[in-house]
Amino acid sequence: MDQGSGAGPHRACGRLGAPSCGARAPGAPWARFSAWLECVCVVTFDLELGQALELVYPSDFQLTDKEKSSICYLSFPDSHSGCLGDTQFSFRIRQCGGQRRPWHTDDRHCDSGAPVSLQREPAHYFGYVYFRQVKDSSVKRGYFQKSLVLVSRLPFVRLFQALLSLVAPEYFDKLAPCLEAVCDEIDQWPAPVPGQTLNLPVMGVVLQVHIPSRADKPESGPPKQCSHENLLPAPVVLTSVHELDLLRCFRPVLAHVQLLWELMLLGEPLLVLAPSPAVSSEMVLALTSCLQPLKFCCDYRPYFTVHDSEFKEFTTRTQAPPSVVLGVTNPFFIKTLQHWPHVLRIGEPKMPGDLPKQVKLKKPSRLKTLDTKPGLYTAYTTYLHRDKALLRRLLKGLQKKRPSDVQTAVLRRHLLELTQSFLSPLEHYMASLMPLQKSITPWKTPPQIHPFHQDDFLRSLEHSGPQLTCLLKGDRLGLYRWADSRRFFKSPHFDGWYRQRHKEMAQKLEALHLEAICEANIEIWMKDKSEVEVVDLVLKLRERLVRAQGHQLPVKEATLKRARLYIETVIGSLPKDLQVVLCPP
Repeated sequence: MDQGSGAGPHRACGRLGAPSCGARAPGAPWARFSAWLECVCVVTFDLELGQALELVYPSDFQLTDKEKSSICYLSFPDSHSGCLGDTQFSFRIRQCGGQRRPWHTDDRHCDSGAPVSLQREPAHYFGYVYFRQVKDSSVKRGYFQKSLVLVSRLPFVRLFQALLSLVAPEYFDKLAPCLEAVCDEIDQWPAPVPGQTLNLPVMGVVLQVHIPSRADKPESGPPKQCSHENLLPAPVVLTSVHELDLLRCFRPVLAHVQLLWELMLLGEPLLVLAPSPAVSSEMVLALTSCLQPLKFCCDYRPYFTVHDSEFKEFTTRTQAPPSVVLGVTNPFFIKTLQHWPHVLRIGEPKMPGDLPKQVKLKKPSRLKTLDTKPGLYTAYTTYLHRDKALLRRLLKGLQKKRPSDVQTAVLRRHLLELTQSFLSPLEHYMASLMPLQKSITPWKTPPQIHPFHQDDFLRSLEHSGPQLTCLLKGDRLGLYRWADSRRFFKSPHFDGWYRQRHKEMAQKLEALHLEAICEANIEIWMKDKSEVEVVDLVLKLRERLVRAQGHQLPVKEATLKRARLYIETVIGSLPKDLQVVLCPP
């Protein structure tokens, strides 16, 4: 693809309305639509303007000029990719202009029940792209070039790729009327509530998906699907809304999965140079998913170009490389980011039946600015030894043409065990910071969670050792010390994990305190208390009830009923004028 010359991407006249003019009110139409998508964009190539934003739908969705520019440039493969036909890929951009209020009232509820790695992105947009480039003699340039882009805060790459596969070919033939009808259908979808299996109708097809929940057991396999008896046509069942075919993504680097997992864990900067946006974005998304259930909290860009507004920020040499995984297709980045410690160069993908040729480990000094050969260029030495049995098992499975989903399950299970094993001592130490339940009394402020001290944690490893569940050999203690001396305890990964665990523990403390209050004799407590103290108790109990009913506190229903009864008892003991204030008619 040639990049347009001139001032950059522009917004062409849209068929479906005027340029965006402000965010919609919470009660406005499209509330259900915005539970799934922020907007749908169409990007075209204009001979005079270059990449142009042809339309945004719904037309009142607000995008800043910088966001529009990023969407335009990232929706087309660059000139080094040479993508003919149809191509799907994804990108991730930083939201500009500050936090925008979510429109859908169930957003907070949906996020509270979702795994942390699948919650909405508060400061970034995902762009899911379906790009078509075909010869067309009716076009002055000789090619039809257009992208349909779904913009969302949800990392549901499998679902949105499937949706684009249905919608984009039809849209490229019929244009605007088709797109408007699809958006109307999405606006009828139920909210993506975690734990539910949903039927999502679109263009005469029903997509059946399970929305992951925190209650789902890791590696339990796809959930049982709903009955198809009353659905005509029978639904297209997606086994996952977010998981990629991990084996296909990692085919050229299976021998180095262990090393890549350690780099991701430590938040090391990594440049991924791929032959196309599709390969680039899938590799980056696969890498960032290999830490689950730990949320990948560092920055990552599945597809990145020199036109991105963060280009200077990521390529500066005045400071250490940022903790970001960058997917690119332009070899120019090899020269620009020569100072980065880790570069993964991927060659053209092999035919599905071929045994994958594994990229070799190479020293960063062997990087060439031109014609860099495929390889993993790094001086990093792993602390955990490579699992040779796993590699043999996967390669043998490829030889015997074992189903890809079975192979992917093996690889995903291995990565899951690695992460869980690394987190196990951290979880054990974190649990020791929780105050004892016997120290929680009903009429006193709950005790504080003890602070996390890295030195204490490392000393605890020396006595008990990391309780790793996977059968890997290596300097496991050294990995924690390396994590301590390098980035992990200062990285977004640790910060995100610690904040989440601390929040859960604080909620547990609050729930235990509420239970202690409900088990106490409140009538004895009230005997020598002033009206101010009694009213204060009512207000605090009500606040706890609101939080508990909003699924923010792990409280049993019996405790909630008892708390409501206590509130009624306490209010009934107050003078009539205060009762009216606390319980207005």
